[in-house]
Amino acid sequence: MKAMLLTEYKKLELAEIPVPELGPDDVLVQVKACGICGSDIHGYDGSTGRRIPPLVMGHEASGVVASVGSGVTDLPAGTRVTFDSMVWCGKCHFCRRGEMNLCDNRRVLGVSCGEYRQYGAFAEYVAVPRHIVYELPDAVSFEQAALIEAISVAVHAAERTPVSLGDTAVVVGSGMIGLLVIQAIKLAGCSRVIATDLNANRLEVAKTLGADVTIDASKEDVVARVAELTGGRGADVALEVVGATPTVKTAIDSVRKGGTVTLVGNISPNIELPLQSVVTRELNVLGSCASSGEYPACIKLLETGQIQVEPLITAKATLEEGPAWFERLYAGEPEAMKVLICPAGL
Repeated sequence: MKAMLLTEYKKLELAEIPVPELGPDDVLVQVKACGICGSDIHGYDGSTGRRIPPLVMGHEASGVVASVGSGVTDLPAGTRVTFDSMVWCGKCHFCRRGEMNLCDNRRVLGVSCGEYRQYGAFAEYVAVPRHIVYELPDAVSFEQAALIEAISVAVHAAERTPVSLGDTAVVVGSGMIGLLVIQAIKLAGCSRVIATDLNANRLEVAKTLGADVTIDASKEDVVARVAELTGGRGADVALEVVGATPTVKTAIDSVRKGGTVTLVGNISPNIELPLQSVVTRELNVLGSCASSGEYPACIKLLETGQIQVEPLITAKATLEEGPAWFERLYAGEPEAMKVLICPAGL
């Protein structure tokens, strides 16, 4: 089969590799669409240490069932599906608690980190365990379904965040995940969502997707503006979707006493934390990692139109065009959100 193979850092090649072999509980999926994630771009140059070549990357995907292992009886060939980006064991302490994202034996599709190598979905076919596969309704396209993994990250973050009806939320960072978090936290019950970013175009998209107020951090003092909007008290919750010291500080400084800050962004391994502000104002600081069982809910939210993804899709490309798109995204393609690789053709 054809695959986009990371042969060395910053070098992707279209290669012929074997079709994955199936275990008894596996499903072979013909990939129809697979999104290029920001983590793939960071892994492209080796900076994360989690994309060690040779590797087929890609974990945000959808497709149709091509064949199944001997133990799978409920997914006939041709079934439209998506699948989790994480392969979890279902047997460890955390899986038994329903915390599959914390699985002791977790693997992520398209990742090679020294401990394991798990080929992903920038290929014509990918093999995944049956228990992470979900059927798609006809109303959800393959292109939309390729964004369900990203939706699940946003929905999990919203579920982690304690929200009461009528609360005000600040979303710090209006990139791909931030725009989904805006929608998810509003569905969770926030009556007012304030979105911040340095990019005016992203803030315009944020408005169309449900942000009630937008703040351009390159032109305004975000904390002062949030205080003004909340009668000096601060927002009830903030969700930080960047992962850097300045934006984490903005999130912490934007919430009221006793408020909650949920950290979703993850680009920096270490940040500085304003400890006294967290302690003396008795803030709740939560981490949110990937998702944990939210896929069915996310599929329904997408099917019913309660979460919109079309404004986030920048381009669709073939496998052959994939390496060039990686180069463009790595160079900082202006205004690019989500590029979908379509191995079966456009």
